[in-house]
Amino acid sequence: MKKYLIAAVIFMMFSSAQVQAQATAPTQSGNRIDWSIQQSWQIETEPLDFAQSLDNTKVFFLGSDNKVHVYDISGNKIGSIPVGKDIIAIDIAPRGEALYLLNKNKKEYTAIDISVIQNIDISGAPVFGDENAPIAIVVFSDFQCPFCSSVHPLLKQVLKQNKDKVKVVFKHFPLAMNKLATPAALATIAAQNQGKFWEMHDALFAAKGKIELKNIGTIATEIGLDMEQFKKDLTATATSQRLEKDMIDAQLAGISATPTLYINGRKVKNRSMEVIQNMIDRELAKLNIDLQ
Repeated sequence: MKKYLIAAVIFMMFSSAQVQAQATAPTQSGNRIDWSIQQSWQIETEPLDFAQSLDNTKVFFLGSDNKVHVYDISGNKIGSIPVGKDIIAIDIAPRGEALYLLNKNKKEYTAIDISVIQNIDISGAPVFGDENAPIAIVVFSDFQCPFCSSVHPLLKQVLKQNKDKVKVVFKHFPLAMNKLATPAALATIAAQNQGKFWEMHDALFAAKGKIELKNIGTIATEIGLDMEQFKKDLTATATSQRLEKDMIDAQLAGISATPTLYINGRKVKNRSMEVIQNMIDRELAKLNIDLQ
């Protein structure tokens, strides 16, 4: 027994000396911490917990008022979600598309789907379907994107199934990595000036991303455009401004990929017929419109 006590004392002495040595050990010369405040803004309630999306676009605060308050990264209030008084912690999905809650007393976990309703300006944008339809499916697209070419047939099916209730609105979002996406977008805007947007649209997507500059001119001739006017419109300031407007609208909506779809401002997270139809039905129900 005695030898164990001696060993314990020796161990404690060694450990104490080691901790003291670590505490007094000098740091590497030149190391320091530099910091600066990036931003700071006021929250409207006492925060109990918070989470920030990985894409740095949204911040969620659990408040003492039993609500989760959602802000953009500049401190502008997006909205709030009422939650139970016993919520003790929150977390979110990477882009803030879902909110997770922990309830202390109920010992309960809850996942909530989050959709930020975007106010997208569609003035002047080409419309497929009834312009007076109450449901607008806004599509941000790129003519060199292989996934974008597969969306239009799906949307045609949606229009067929929801006659006079749905319209498709096209918005340009040519990606920088697709070198001919911007010339193709300008060509469709020039074709729109002559009432031939959808003809140019369909012909460009028929190429399935394999677009060439010479083909754009050939398509313009084949769909019956006034070529002299088409060439003028291609380089006109008004044409580039219309494209720039769509790009700005995409940035405001936080879009980074194509195709991106919105149904009355609500982002489509699954591009299946079933999901899209369910979203349309919910919007029609909100507007008190007969689903038949």
